[in-house]
Amino acid sequence: MKDRKKRDVLSWSRFFWCTLFMVCSCILFTGFTFSTFRLLKGGKFHPVLVSTWQKPAMKAISGEFTVHSGISILEKVFFPDHALIFLKYPPSSPLFTKDDIDCTYLPPNSTWPDYKLPSLYIDGDDSLDQQMVRCPRGPPGFTLTLGLKSNVQLPSGPVYHWDSLAYAAVIDRDNTTVVFVKGLNLRPERLSDPSRYECLYGWDFKRPKLLLRSDVVSVAQEIVRCKTPLSILNNNPRRLRKAIKVSVRVKGRGILKSVARPDRLPDPNPIARKEHEICICTMLRNQARFLREWVIYHARIGVQRWYIYDNNSDDDIENVIKSLEDANFNITRYVWPWVKTQEAGFAHCALRARDSCEWVGFIDVDEFIHLPSNVSLRHVLRKKKRFKKVAELRTSCYSFGPSGLKRVPTKGVMVGYTCRMSAPERHKSIVRPEALNSTLVNVVHHFHLKDGFRFVNVNRGLMVINHYKYQVWDVFKEKFYRRVATYVADWTDDENVGSKDRAPGLGTKPVEPPNWSTRFCEVKDTGLRDRVLEMFLDSNSSPVLPWQQQLTN
Repeated sequence: MKDRKKRDVLSWSRFFWCTLFMVCSCILFTGFTFSTFRLLKGGKFHPVLVSTWQKPAMKAISGEFTVHSGISILEKVFFPDHALIFLKYPPSSPLFTKDDIDCTYLPPNSTWPDYKLPSLYIDGDDSLDQQMVRCPRGPPGFTLTLGLKSNVQLPSGPVYHWDSLAYAAVIDRDNTTVVFVKGLNLRPERLSDPSRYECLYGWDFKRPKLLLRSDVVSVAQEIVRCKTPLSILNNNPRRLRKAIKVSVRVKGRGILKSVARPDRLPDPNPIARKEHEICICTMLRNQARFLREWVIYHARIGVQRWYIYDNNSDDDIENVIKSLEDANFNITRYVWPWVKTQEAGFAHCALRARDSCEWVGFIDVDEFIHLPSNVSLRHVLRKKKRFKKVAELRTSCYSFGPSGLKRVPTKGVMVGYTCRMSAPERHKSIVRPEALNSTLVNVVHHFHLKDGFRFVNVNRGLMVINHYKYQVWDVFKEKFYRRVATYVADWTDDENVGSKDRAPGLGTKPVEPPNWSTRFCEVKDTGLRDRVLEMFLDSNSSPVLPWQQQLTN
């Protein structure tokens, strides 16, 4: 009996261990099989996403991603077709280059990026340990973040929208803060009641008890001027820009989102004479191929300084400006990524130029100052300066057409386009920035002045502006992309179709109309062409104009 019990025990023991062995073997075999399959396939399995999103070809991502612990995304701003991502770095860390980083896109309810695209633009400030990256917007529903080439992924930050945002700020020399904002939806050239608004300083605008509050001095268009709290004024400027943002509260509506970090203007030297007699400010997008001609010509007639507000160019603008700097032209590019903010950008430029420029002209890169009497621009300004109350010179603009051309003229726009409309269209202004109204209200063509100052209309025999508005179709059609002015409808919108900003009878589609090359030609005008050839060419020189030499080198 004992022997039988012993055999039973041994039998059940053997059965248990055999069963355990078989189970473990199956688990190991299954794990090995799937591991091998994953290794051969190159990573995790992802279903194929079918999308109607029409953007540049994206590259699928495989492999493992880790999260970067030091660099973070402060915030993201979404525009209609792209996004800005603001990065924060640990102190003294090297900033990324365009070759280091990709825009990555996470599908809904996923933490794994499926696609990546190269960044459109990257710009940084080493002194602030901050950087801005511009990315394509991405497919609807996807989360946009950044990934390093080393498969390190940055955690996504908060998302703001461009049309309701405090986007830039400057502490002026009177210790007020000028805040540039979208979302107030105020009418052009009208002042609003400042008591309806409040300025807020801090970092986390979701915690109102931790914010500093101040009264608003003036509100107009997209510009809010605030009293700056003393604790902000006493702060170190570098630390201030790193640690503090400013926003605006519309009483009864709430606080606007903000990426605006106050930038303090340098204190002026009240004794020193201003360094430049005449400067020019412009805002542009993808105008690199025309910039050399515009700068070189205006330098010859007396312009000394150029402020270039780059509104999301993706051409060769940086290298063109660098070549002009190397040729001793005093030119500065300022990244201004904010959509439909030309008036605010010009106000921002007026503040920056005020302490070094007696006069500032606000014109576009397709607009050229022409002096039919062959005097210099400085001569005109000195003559007007004798009248101490004159602070703005309004100059008539003539709009030129394609002049029979179908290709971009090789010698430049001034020599190539010689036929225009007979009547002037609008005007552009050269102003004394010291005399601008503190609200900085402007409508691109002119500013509001302080009480006691006035404008004059310049005689057309003395000075006009040649506006090469209607160029060959391949150039002109780019105007359909987006208008930069705040209060001007985009040409693809069926709105204000009769506006003078548009080409008469063109409609809302970038389709070349019949006989485009012969349109807008009522008066043959070779005045500026003849002047340019006389100034830049002579019998002993090369027949190539200076801006042509730059293009062919």
